[in-house]
Amino acid sequence: MHDIKWIVQNPQAFDAAMAKRGMEPISSRLIELDEKRRQSIAKSQGLQERRNAASKEIGKAMAAKDQVAADQLKAEVADIKQALISAEEEERQLERALNEALEVLPNIPLDSVPLGKDESGNVETRRVGHLKNFSFEPKEHFEIGEKLGYMDFERAARLSGSRFTVLKSQLARLERALGQFMLDMHTTEHGYMEVNPPLLVNDDTLYGTGQLPKFAEDLFKTTDGRYLIPTAEVPLTNLVRDEILDIRDLPIRMTALTACFRSEAGSAGRDTRGMLRQHQFMKVELVSITDAERAVEEHERMTACAEEVLKRLDLSFRTMTLCTGDMGFGAQKTYDLEVWLPGQKSYREISSCSVCGDFQGRRMNARYRPEGEKSTRFVHTLNGSGTAVGRALIAVVENYQNEDGSVTVPQALVPYMGGLTRIEKAA
Repeated sequence: MHDIKWIVQNPQAFDAAMAKRGMEPISSRLIELDEKRRQSIAKSQGLQERRNAASKEIGKAMAAKDQVAADQLKAEVADIKQALISAEEEERQLERALNEALEVLPNIPLDSVPLGKDESGNVETRRVGHLKNFSFEPKEHFEIGEKLGYMDFERAARLSGSRFTVLKSQLARLERALGQFMLDMHTTEHGYMEVNPPLLVNDDTLYGTGQLPKFAEDLFKTTDGRYLIPTAEVPLTNLVRDEILDIRDLPIRMTALTACFRSEAGSAGRDTRGMLRQHQFMKVELVSITDAERAVEEHERMTACAEEVLKRLDLSFRTMTLCTGDMGFGAQKTYDLEVWLPGQKSYREISSCSVCGDFQGRRMNARYRPEGEKSTRFVHTLNGSGTAVGRALIAVVENYQNEDGSVTVPQALVPYMGGLTRIEKAA
């Protein structure tokens, strides 16, 4: 959510920022709505002041035994009461109209974000690792998984429809191992606190992180009005909603391994084979709550934590700075980590790390009090994948595949696999 006061003071700067997001100028409309809202507030305040004054005058008239004046004043107060009801409703409607206009506008990109209309404008920041050489033509993960007998799409479709997977035996254990490996690293080495949050949340929670109202079609809604989380970012970030934090407690760093649920609206025909684009998937999420001064530095730190997962797994990847046209709705700046998939012969996203400024803090009314100050400020929030577990499994299966169809277990995961070093088809 944007600060209307800042927009009123900086209309040209706001329109220029929205233009980077591919939007038409909108500041004049917002300022007009705000002015009408202010006028309505002033009207209500004027009526309240006159009502209070008239009420005092009634007492004076009664004390002076001037019944005619008292009756006239009582009639005026009754009229003001009705006028106030109308004025306050008008004020609520204008407040709602302004909020509805603001809540669907994307965040303002930082100056360091490259300009661009779509993913073709993203910029490679760094590339890590070397592509593995294969003495055979590498297969895609679903070919390997199905041949092993541990990746079942047909039965998953029978159970739930398309974009679901049943993992079995050693591949099921590999997915579990990856999640535990990531959690252990982030909690013991990177200073994140592990949290086990609810997987069902209400609409206020999704509003706080920006999924509602703009992206309702991407969500799964239950019959009782709750939603399955699209990412653990949603409950983790909202843990500070409506709170005032002590700056000495910042930054707050949290991580969670959860199932995530997305309708994949608008993705018909994309990645229909395999596990890349699923309705349900496992992900380790990283969330930081901090102050304005440390947010950008925290973004670099979070990205490095996600990168370390891929380094430990010895997976080749590149870090991309997303352009203004490809960033998510709530982000000020985003780094995407793209892992190399030899079966696809391409880099694919496995993590996205974003700094959001006070965009979510304002929506959640989450604040902090700077040391020595009486006033509060909205917190700055960050979120990132540390990383997507299903996609990490895909990357491991494809990069560690052997010609005989087996998959070598990365050294970092061997302890989590009970000492197993190779995944093979059951005899």
